Amino acid sequence: MARRWIRIALCLVALAGCTAPGGLDYRLPPQPEGPSGWVDKPGWATTRFAVAAANPIASDTGYQVLKAGGSAIDAAVAVQMVLTLVEPQASGIGGGAFVLHWDGRRIDAFDGRETAPAAVDERLFLRPDGRPMPFREAVLGGRSVGVPGALRVLQDAHREHGRLPWATLFEPAIRLAEQGFRVSPRLHAALAGDSGLRAQPEAAAFYYAADGTPWSVGHLLKNPALAAVLREVATQGADAFHRGRIATDLARRVQTHPTNPGRLNEADLARYESKRRSVICTDWKAIYRVCGFPPPSSGHLAVMQILKLLEFAPAAAPSPLQQGLPGPDWLHLYTEAARLAFADRALFVGDPDFTAPPAGAWDSLLDDGYLRERARLIGATSMRMARPGQPGASRSTLAPMPVQPESGTSHLSIVDADGRAVAMTTTIEAAWGSRILADGGTGLAGGYMLNNQLTDFSFAPADADGRPIANRVQPGKRPRSSMSPTLVFDRRDGRLLMSLGSPGGAGIIHYTAKTLIGTLDWGLKPQQAIALPNFGSYNGPTLLERHRFPAATIEALTARGHEVIQADLTSGLQAIQRVPAGWLGGADPRREGVVMGE
Repeated sequence: MARRWIRIALCLVALAGCTAPGGLDYRLPPQPEGPSGWVDKPGWATTRFAVAAANPIASDTGYQVLKAGGSAIDAAVAVQMVLTLVEPQASGIGGGAFVLHWDGRRIDAFDGRETAPAAVDERLFLRPDGRPMPFREAVLGGRSVGVPGALRVLQDAHREHGRLPWATLFEPAIRLAEQGFRVSPRLHAALAGDSGLRAQPEAAAFYYAADGTPWSVGHLLKNPALAAVLREVATQGADAFHRGRIATDLARRVQTHPTNPGRLNEADLARYESKRRSVICTDWKAIYRVCGFPPPSSGHLAVMQILKLLEFAPAAAPSPLQQGLPGPDWLHLYTEAARLAFADRALFVGDPDFTAPPAGAWDSLLDDGYLRERARLIGATSMRMARPGQPGASRSTLAPMPVQPESGTSHLSIVDADGRAVAMTTTIEAAWGSRILADGGTGLAGGYMLNNQLTDFSFAPADADGRPIANRVQPGKRPRSSMSPTLVFDRRDGRLLMSLGSPGGAGIIHYTAKTLIGTLDWGLKPQQAIALPNFGSYNGPTLLERHRFPAATIEALTARGHEVIQADLTSGLQAIQRVPAGWLGGADPRREGVVMGE
């Protein structure tokens, strides 16, 4: 079945409709098949353009937009609308996104991260006795919902870099929502594995049969409410979502949740704006310039700290790969570097409109002198838990943020026929977000999921000594993120070399770093690098992907003092890399994504 699914996905190129530039004659593609677990994928080669997304229907939509003469950002808009429908557990118009865009001359970073409502305070996730809520108690319901930014940020990016009309880009998702799509194995598994969604009446009625069982794989699911909402946004722009009936419905659902109401209101939605951030570009290995998102994302800073700490480590691993897998000596160095990076992340990173960078600049965390000093802390045995550093002369008065769960999310990478590129990571945070399904006030079945993004803030506003945490809840603030959309350039001639990123909460940092190392340092093809087992540390135990490493590796790490935990590290990597003949694409075998192009 898995091979058949791959063949169908590959055949979408031949089946997709196309028109001359300026028009889109969207045709419904075959639906994805295959198991929700590991599916071997071949990797894809294209010559002119490519799109990599987390679901074959979404990838096909992006392909058809590019084939019709659309730009990379046009394809990103269309793909996100379809993901709202076919991958509702991961992203959608009820959440936010970071959009990194290359137009051939300039890189733009469009920040569509959700914001905290004006009525919240630092005690949002504290119980009456002052203790933080359990994570699940905080997530389920309106309390965790931040002001969505996905539509606003995509519209702002499209105004600058779009080619096809805004409304045209909504046609695929509207048609799919009205005519129906087949429930995929991953969507079925996500429904089967979540009890919180069943507890929400509207979601339960839409995604489950009358007896409470999730819709089976292949079930034709129509979403008339989402079609109606998208039709309004297509004709009226993002204002149709942030003001009027749709906004009223969203705010009402948040505020009137029966067990966990929130504080988001219509004024919060009306005042939301996306922001343009200054991209951080970091030179690596004298050849590459790796560009990523600044805070409120911690992704680029942590990824590049890890990569540079590996360069500066006192002793390099003699052979990183052993029998095609990362060996214990290299894993020791990597996870020690990760501990140092995550210690800095916990202390310093928050919304830059509320939190000043250390030493006056975020680049201070990537300074070679600072990282060489930090790298000297890497020894023969594991430090187990690192302490944050001190870039520059001033001491921080902040407290490190305790580790909290992060999950959900989707990623798409696109390169169009003119060489413009997008790396976009998009999220509603946890799988199924707050579990609130909003119909936009249409009264129709279905709708879109609301995020639980506020639980990316620290539940505790300060430590036991009263020192504030940078990523504490504050009105209008954007929570710290691990999303790491990344564009890589040849620093010698400025050519774009890669677009990549992943979902996976805090693991995004490790998944992105792994793919950069695998492709640009070890010479693997994107699909090979993505398929490598996952690993990492969040400044605690050493995490290894379950059933992917031999016992000897675990024993060797344990002998070096590591506390090793094997876990399901489910990345969802998408990557496109330049090669002499065009582009090579890879999609994560742990999820349903494919790469399409020509």
